[in-house]
Amino acid sequence: MNCENCMFNTRIVDKLKNETPSQKVLDELTGVFKVFGDVTRIKILWNLFDKEICVAEIAEKTQMSQSAISHQLRVLKEARLIKARRDGKNTFYSLDDEHVKRIIEQVMIHINE
Repeated sequence: MNCENCMFNTRIVDKLKNETPSQKVLDELTGVFKVFGDVTRIKILWNLFDKEICVAEIAEKTQMSQSAISHQLRVLKEARLIKARRDGKNTFYSLDDEHVKRIIEQVMIHINE
């Protein structure tokens, strides 16, 4: 992370400490937590934690239909928690960025304390 990002993150943290977020921000925050509040979506995120995989593999690992997984992937993608990459006829999914990974890691640390 470069210094510009550090300064940006510091400003965000300072703002969060000193200001009540707008209703729009509160709604977005609540929306992200709602997306995390589903067992199937957590299973999918867990499977994407360190690798990129396709719908068929996610369905196999979660023992769910590809249709059900596709629906949940759409929800995760809309929340910007995952991203997709097409390779021919296949679409591969991965976590959107390191922030998603850190959220999962922090919650795991919290529940294991």
